[in-house]
Amino acid sequence: MSDWWRGGVIYQVYPRSFQDSNGDGVGDLPGIIDRLDHIASLGVDCIWLSPITQSPQADMGYDVSDYTQVDPLFGSLEDFDQLIARAHALGLKVIMDQVVSHTSDEHPWFAESSVSRDNARADWYVWADARPDGTPPNNWLSVFGGSAWEWHTSRKQYYLHNFLTSQPDLNFHNPAVQDAVLDVMRFWLDRGLDGFRLDTVNYYFHDARLRSNPPLKSLKGKPVTNPYDMQSHKFSKSQPENVAWLKKLRKLLDQYPGTTTVGEVGDDERGVELMRQYTSGTKMLHQCYSFDFLGPKFTAKHFRSKVEGFFADGETGWPCWSFSNHDVIRHMTRWAPHSASPADLSRQAAALVLTLKGSVGLYQGEELGLPEADILYEELTDPRGIRFWPEDKGRDGCRTPMPWQHDLPHAGFTTGKPWLPVKQAQSALSVDVQEAHPDSTLNAYRKLLAWRKTYPALINGDIAFFKCDEPVLAYRRSGEDKDLICIFNLSADPRTVKLSKVELALEPVSHNATLDGASLQLGPNGFAILPAPVGEGRVSYKDS
Repeated sequence: MSDWWRGGVIYQVYPRSFQDSNGDGVGDLPGIIDRLDHIASLGVDCIWLSPITQSPQADMGYDVSDYTQVDPLFGSLEDFDQLIARAHALGLKVIMDQVVSHTSDEHPWFAESSVSRDNARADWYVWADARPDGTPPNNWLSVFGGSAWEWHTSRKQYYLHNFLTSQPDLNFHNPAVQDAVLDVMRFWLDRGLDGFRLDTVNYYFHDARLRSNPPLKSLKGKPVTNPYDMQSHKFSKSQPENVAWLKKLRKLLDQYPGTTTVGEVGDDERGVELMRQYTSGTKMLHQCYSFDFLGPKFTAKHFRSKVEGFFADGETGWPCWSFSNHDVIRHMTRWAPHSASPADLSRQAAALVLTLKGSVGLYQGEELGLPEADILYEELTDPRGIRFWPEDKGRDGCRTPMPWQHDLPHAGFTTGKPWLPVKQAQSALSVDVQEAHPDSTLNAYRKLLAWRKTYPALINGDIAFFKCDEPVLAYRRSGEDKDLICIFNLSADPRTVKLSKVELALEPVSHNATLDGASLQLGPNGFAILPAPVGEGRVSYKDS
């Protein structure tokens, strides 16, 4: 089916931390191959590989020095081909990160571009003269702190870097850069890859006039850890020229039937708006995600407003919702204040993301209910955490190795010293421990994923929300012959929800839920899924 991705479930593998096969303490492609059966057992549709291409690893692979080589840290192109073949044999699609808004400063393109102002690749990166006083051309800031401009002595100009100084931004205003990026993508598609997760998809273009960003209108009374968060990034990213480029990219993907694109939109002000714009119709990206559900907000109003905002006015685009990934604190820790039990929260989060309209992204370890790891300063590897510690501890806490077997050193991830430590809180939730318990979080995910496939309404049905007070979130997923009513208590306290007098019954995947006629009792983080005749059944909840 060419549109397998629509409503599909994508499992993100962070290769460094999945499985080490050679004892060097870093996960690799052979290790992933060895663990593919685990991924297949979950019932997901696709694997997303975080960066595996050649890199000096200043930003853990998001600084690419060769787009068409696997970094030896992870294996070889032959290993990649074997992974694709094995995954396909198990019925799994494979997509991989394409980090093309910027390269490493060790990439040959940058080495050539930086030599002079008149070489063949002189305009492949974003270069600008200093202002008369020697300062950078504008006020743009780097996500990782400080100015987004770095002086280069050979060119006697500044170059733009939205992230580390060793990650210079490519100049997408240059058609030759666009063509080179498409050639890279064609290389991987020709090897059988099923598509791409596009890193920082709204960062490709900058304002050609290099106008300074205005300040953010409101900081909501809160001091910021990173000055980057004090600007409205009106000119440094999310430019209108991006639309034409994304159409060009989609045209390439359409030459490879059954492939997909997942764009990462990093824009706190316009996240859902850009998701809509970048996926609208059939000539843009297939799907996008933003960071709207990757933060601390855990309210019915928040979830409802973002989903309704995306699908407003009959929007034809497609979202990919996720609650955790390699860039944010794991949701089991972020949302813990709203729960009484990790087991209840993990099941509720799984049921919620798997019943919203859209595709789904699951991050490795999510199926185990892993919390954020408590990383010490001396254990850090993430440049963001090192820069902003302790207010921002960086991303290492969500990137620690997968725990496979609780009674082995490092929970079976490696026979060597792991690049990040495996803490006891994670080891206690190892795969082998949970395999042995039918009621474990791991088995709950498997049951939910298998159950989801039995209801077409959850794959492509419409969504409509009921009016309920906090903390109850309720909506209908519409099917051709049967609807599903989904009700969630987003709190650690029990709630009673009223249903209309239509004969309803709880689906077995419901949790902490008891139905007595038209009265639904939801325990802490309880949720109920109820099949209903098309268009029938109502939900009401008033906070007393």
